Amino acid sequence: MNENNPKLTVLPEGGVASAAGVYAGGIHAGFRKNPQRLDLALVEFDEPVSAAGVFTTNKFCAAPVTVSREHLGEGRCAKVRAVVINSGNANAATGDEGLESAEQSCKLVANEIGCSPREVLVASTGVIGQLLDVAPFETGVPALHEKIAAAADEAARQAGGHDAARAIMTTDTHPKERAVSYEATGALAGHTVTVGGMVKGSGMIMPNMATMICVITTDAPVTPETLHEILLGTARVTFNKVTVDSDTSTNDTCIALATGAAAPGVPAIEAGTPEAAELARAFREVCQHLAREIAADGEGASRLVTVTVAGAASDGDADTAARAVANSPLVKTAIYGHDCNWGRIAMALGKCGVPFDQRDVDIDIMGMPVCRDGLTVPFDEDEALRRFDEPEITIWADLGAGTCETTVWTCDLTHEYVKINGEYRT
Repeated sequence: MNENNPKLTVLPEGGVASAAGVYAGGIHAGFRKNPQRLDLALVEFDEPVSAAGVFTTNKFCAAPVTVSREHLGEGRCAKVRAVVINSGNANAATGDEGLESAEQSCKLVANEIGCSPREVLVASTGVIGQLLDVAPFETGVPALHEKIAAAADEAARQAGGHDAARAIMTTDTHPKERAVSYEATGALAGHTVTVGGMVKGSGMIMPNMATMICVITTDAPVTPETLHEILLGTARVTFNKVTVDSDTSTNDTCIALATGAAAPGVPAIEAGTPEAAELARAFREVCQHLAREIAADGEGASRLVTVTVAGAASDGDADTAARAVANSPLVKTAIYGHDCNWGRIAMALGKCGVPFDQRDVDIDIMGMPVCRDGLTVPFDEDEALRRFDEPEITIWADLGAGTCETTVWTCDLTHEYVKINGEYRT
């Protein structure tokens, strides 16, 4: 094992609270009518920690996105004490009242844990265009902070992290969590570093420079600026490679937090060092797993779909072509129908504007060659049907126009997607 490429160990039942110095929880505060649905999450720290964020590029960005951006500053990184997240209401397209609600929720958390409101970040998810009632924060924040403080042992602390992951869900069918650890080298030699996280996202999914709602934590000592660089680089190759329905949310928020508790007294990791590369690798593993979980749990989805486009003239061309395939309703419905119709993939590639010669294109579905040099390749339809029973469907295409390659994750398109979104507000 390369000393700068240590083995990553997946932590069973790991999540946002796996890193040392992270405290989290979730309760039902009243944003949702169903008392069995947790709807308020809080991640907090005993002292200010490094924080960084990436957010939606949607022009209709939600009030909590605006507030969290301001609290992090122009560099999108700072020191914070907490992140508060509600589900059930997006607080988007709510004007000045929405901004006031977001700021007030930060103040309530700040008053409870004893810090400045600017040291609190906020995120919301749910229905767009409805004013967010602050009352559930007023009663929920103190109750949740007390619940977190009462966690008497490590098991209770981890349980709090799992509750937080459930509290941020909307149409998700299950909580999405991940954590890994590694034995650090270099300046951090002798210390075990952990990276953990939680994410929600199932529909309105094609992020740009962020993800749905995500919190990633680590106990590595790292400067806010370096943490932002790691998060930005990670998002580009993980969350930004997910598409369920080609729609970018108004509320996409991805926040990274670093306590430094794994190596007290050790100087903070700086960008461009081997220690930063180690940490970035762990971030990528956690976020790629969570990204794939989002795609697999796309609204109504029955299959995770992995689309790889190789042989492109540039990275941008590879990304454009892969997204064209991943976002095509015809490709997605063919997968749902277990139809090995490679012509739909060829169509999607051909319409996207990327330069290539169709006579150079190869396509595989589930590892089966179905197109070579732009022409059909005979294949066993019964074998294709058998392979479509797998939980993950793979599509590979080589454009024969260069050396660049990328992978995008999506899902199939089912009747249930239409039902879920047709009934979302009712």
